[in-house]
Parts: sequence; structure tokens; C-alpha cells
Amino acid sequence: MKDSQKQFAPILENLKIAELNEMQLKAMQAIEKETDVVLLAPTGSGKTLAFLLPLLNFLDKNNPGVQALILAPSRELSIQIESVFKSMISGFKVNCCYGGHSMQIEKNNLKQPPAVLIGTPGRIADHIDHRRINVSTIKTLVLDEFDKSLEMGFEAEMSFIIGKLRLNKRILTSATQAIEIPEYTGIRKAVVLDFVEDQKPVNLVMKAVMSDSRDKLDTLFQLLCTLGNRSTLVFCNHREAVERVSNYLNQGGIANGFFHGGMEQDDRERALIKFRNGSHHLLITTDLAARGLDIPEIFNIIHYHLPTTEDAFTHRNGRTARMNASGVSYVLLSKDENRPSFLPKSIILEELPANPPKPEPSDWKTLYLAAGKKDKISKADIAGFLMQKGQLQKDELGLIIVLDFVSFAAVKRTKAAHVVQLVRNETLKKKKVKIEIAN
Repeated sequence: MKDSQKQFAPILENLKIAELNEMQLKAMQAIEKETDVVLLAPTGSGKTLAFLLPLLNFLDKNNPGVQALILAPSRELSIQIESVFKSMISGFKVNCCYGGHSMQIEKNNLKQPPAVLIGTPGRIADHIDHRRINVSTIKTLVLDEFDKSLEMGFEAEMSFIIGKLRLNKRILTSATQAIEIPEYTGIRKAVVLDFVEDQKPVNLVMKAVMSDSRDKLDTLFQLLCTLGNRSTLVFCNHREAVERVSNYLNQGGIANGFFHGGMEQDDRERALIKFRNGSHHLLITTDLAARGLDIPEIFNIIHYHLPTTEDAFTHRNGRTARMNASGVSYVLLSKDENRPSFLPKSIILEELPANPPKPEPSDWKTLYLAAGKKDKISKADIAGFLMQKGQLQKDELGLIIVLDFVSFAAVKRTKAAHVVQLVRNETLKKKKVKIEIAN
């Protein structure tokens, strides 16, 4: 298995990864040898790299068509997979297709087909149905977070897509063992690699906080004040509840972002970017953020609503206490609330202080730049511009994210307004670019 790591040493160097974990090595070995592989491993364990690395061995630089198709249940996961593949600097073209993305851009990209095509089932099915993709060249299929795709109702689209393909290799990944593989996948005698049990959080502390009312908003507010500025996800069961909780906290002076499937794609991206770069320490969300998203290590999980299934509870909690880190999962309970059987009997009861102070604002603020990859703008361009023209020191500039047409940069909160003023009349790569504090 060490030979596998040596083979991909330059790519791992590009990704700044010292060594692969056991799951990745075993998955790569199985994918190389077997026709069908089912990989069960939790979110955050490195599944994306586990299938992308061996995928390279099935690609032919002389083949001008789409050779590998990766289906993912969400826009964010599709974009994340594309980002990892691009960071590998493999020499193969990759494109990403998903709802909310410009259809014209996707049509133009498909005129010169990528070797690897990534996308959500609905958008990929649309392109195949309109014959924008020549499916005859696709020989490898990856169904990433397959159980989530089923949950989100993509069964008809996936069945349609797979029915059009003549495959040599199928790879299916899931974060849960409770999965039945439908006939239409074509997977018959798969090699199953199960790493779900091995990677359950071992440093996770579970606590319950009692609320005097069923609404629990005051209790949540009090808990967040107690926790301070440590990175926290608050899970709600419905989109409407996410926005109601977010508004309540904002009105009370606790800054936060919110994230759910009913938002416009630009707003979803912006919410995650602000959370990743530290502009917000708090994200209110549905179970959409429980799996498949590249978000930073979370210290606190709060179940404002208890989920309806044990699987959902496990996936939410899996957002913290990863690898060797520790984390805390809080359950808010009203006195007359039914407690599901999956709630641990030994859960610790947490008493909150009477009047904890509100958390201080984050040290970071996000700048919006109206230029991106399609304008030939890079992270290095933005960093140089903000340090030279915006007079920022290196430690005053945080995470920079460059998308197709826009970019975002985290800067120290105390410097943000001054930087915007300084660069107002400056040009970035000889072009006047709108720069402002992101809403």
C-alpha cells in the first residue's frame, strides 16, 4: 500500500498532504483491482481523495471525451470535489454542473468535454437528455454520498443517467451503513469497505440543556452566550426554523450565518465562506450541513431540534470531535418533550449561568470582489493587491476564495472599512474591480 502513496507523491505534495490514512490506502487498492467498490466512511474522513487518486489511473490523455462521471447530492459537495481535483494539478480537465450555475457556461464547457465531469443528478440528467454529453466515452462512475442522493429524491435521475452508461467501474460512497443499493446502479458483487464504526467520534462529550418553554429560543441564546466564540453549528429540522432562529439571534446581538436548501446558490456559498474564514463563528442550518461539506473543524454542535432518526443524529455529531480533536454536542430539551431511544441515557445535564455576556464579534470581516477565475484572477493576485494597495500586513489577511466571477477575502475586522476606502480607485490586474464589505 505504500507503493500507492509513492505513485501519487507529487499530487499529495500539491495538496500539502504528508500521508494518506488507512481508509484511503485500502480504498485505492480496492478501486484499482475491483469492478465495483462500496466505500462506507463518515464525512470528513477523506473519501473524496480516496476515489479521486485511483481515478487518475483510468484516464487517458488521448481520449477527448468525458471518461469519468461523479454524481453528488448537493451543489456544495460537487464544487468541493471539483476544487480538490483542480488542486491535484493532474493535467486533466474537470468541469462541474449543478442547479443554480449558469447553463450557458456549462454548455460552453461541454463543447470541449472534460475528462472528469462532476455534478448533481438533476443537472447531469438534463445535459444527457439534451445530448450535450456523449455518454459512450464514460467508463467510470462515482456515486458520492449515495444515501444522501436517495434522501433528496434523486432516484429517478440517477436511474436515467446510469441506464445510459456502459461502465467498466462503479464506485459508491456513503456515510452510513443503513443503505440498500438499488438494482439500477448495476452494482452486483461489490467489495464493501466499512470504516463507519472505526471513525465514530471518540472525544465527543454529550450534554443536555433543559428549557422551560417548548420554543427554546431564550435557552439557545443563553447557551450561545455561555459558549462564547468557539465554532458552533446549530441544527434545526426545517428551513423556516433556521431563519427564525437566525433572526432572533441577530436581533439579540449574536452575529451568525444561516444555511439551508431553499436559499439561492450565491447566498449559500456566501454563508459557508463566511463560516470557513471565521467571519462568523456560528452557523444555523438544516441537516444539509451534516454531511458532505468542507467546513472547518467544529467545536460545538447544538441540536435546537432533535432529528427524527439516529442516523441524522450521528451525522450531525460527526461534525465535531474528528480525528484527535475533542468536541461537545448539546441537546436542547423542553420538559415535556419526547426523548428518542437513540439519545444516550448517560447524557450530562448542563446548568447554564444566569447572565452570561454576549460573545464578542469575530476578529475577521469578509470582503467581496467582483472578479474571479474567468477574469484570470488568482488568490496570489488578490493577496498582493490587498497587501500593497490596501496596506495590509500578512497576518491581517485571512482565507481567500476565488469563484468563477467573484472572490472573497477575509481581513481583520478593524481594517476592513479602511482597506475598502484605500482600494476604491485602484485597479486589479489593470481592471477596475468593485470591492466592498460582503453582506
